[in-house]
Amino acid sequence: MNLPSGFVPVTLDLYDDYRRYFDLTSQPTADLTFTNLWGWAEYFGLGLSFRDGLCWICQTRPDFRYWAPVGDWQAADWAAQPEIRAGVELFRVPEQLVGVLSDRLGARTRAVEDRGQWEYLYNRDELAELPGAKFHKKKTHVNGYRRRYGEDYRALGDASNPDGIEHVLRLQEEWCKWRDCENSPSLQAENDAIFRVVGNWNRLPGLVGGALYVEDKIGAFAVGEKVGDMMVVHFEKVQAELKGVYQAINQAFASRSAQGVSLINREQDMDEPGLRQAKETYNPVGFLKKSRLVIAADAE
Repeated sequence: MNLPSGFVPVTLDLYDDYRRYFDLTSQPTADLTFTNLWGWAEYFGLGLSFRDGLCWICQTRPDFRYWAPVGDWQAADWAAQPEIRAGVELFRVPEQLVGVLSDRLGARTRAVEDRGQWEYLYNRDELAELPGAKFHKKKTHVNGYRRRYGEDYRALGDASNPDGIEHVLRLQEEWCKWRDCENSPSLQAENDAIFRVVGNWNRLPGLVGGALYVEDKIGAFAVGEKVGDMMVVHFEKVQAELKGVYQAINQAFASRSAQGVSLINREQDMDEPGLRQAKETYNPVGFLKKSRLVIAADAE
């Protein structure tokens, strides 16, 4: 990993330092959480640079890119940032930061919406209760699952479920064999991210999760973290032969593990048509929109 001067690799001992900047970010997104950065650090070759009230993020694989920095965007001296120079493109830039940089830099910025990176936002109560006609099919699947298998939902990282983390990793391993991850770089990368995150559960404060069991065998799991008034769902995997299990874990996690928030963030669709269709069927109430921001030379 060849990081630029001033950048250091993402390591777990940077968690507290990073969170000080992240907590000042006025529009935090799922991909800017430390959990996401740590999970995908090896795949993207990520680095961090703490300075001048901002934490910059860069990726070195497969291509070099700067991501949107975290920190107090309003207070930052953007003109003094070495990353703000002609020809640089910033990726995964939240809508609010696009507005800040447009105000500060004027004609030097050009934003290109990146639809595949938009994060889906849902009403937490709707996903927990599945009310009305628009959720009728989902609720039918959940009810069918409960009739067939019951509803044995157990929290992860809880003393009452001491083997839960081990069960999650075992299911993920089985899921990866079923999906032939070895021949899919993207699935293998996600598998590695899940093992990095879940395998360091106690070193990543704020993680929450739960698993559905059928006759004491894990059938599905979901892992997320609370970010302000939003619960981000980072990972979700199931034993696909269980009918209705996708809908059941979605509803159970919203109901049992996402209490105390009004929104659930189920992350982006990466421009995958099937994933986009699946996310849209849950009736999102909004999006965290992101763009690619191109920096031009100073205006004459």
